[in-house]
Amino acid sequence: MSIQDTVKQMMSGESAAAPAEPAAMPNPITGHVMELVNNPETGGLTGLMAKFQSNGLGDLMNSWMGGSGGSITADQISRVIGQDRLTTIASKLGIQPEEVSNLVAKHLPDVISKLSPKTRMEQA
Repeated sequence: MSIQDTVKQMMSGESAAAPAEPAAMPNPITGHVMELVNNPETGGLTGLMAKFQSNGLGDLMNSWMGGSGGSITADQISRVIGQDRLTTIASKLGIQPEEVSNLVAKHLPDVISKLSPKTRMEQA
């Protein structure tokens, strides 16, 4: 199972032993958030962490990796991810870039938390 599948499963509340009945529709933003985290062109998670750090938000990213953490605003997401990237995602989803910023702000902390080795060990 890929890390993306694992996160999607964790976010939907499914367990590996017993999938949810009926199968829940995946949230379309989840794949785009995972792409932001896993994109080798931008350095994957390490590159994303560097972008957060260079925008003064490294502590926030670290808090998510520790299994807790604060919220992030759509404006902060725009600064870190970049408006061009958000516009590209928005066009794929057929929504406004501002809405994408809000959705990423809502889902990214949970994805980062679930990818964190500390959080994964606590869930085991």
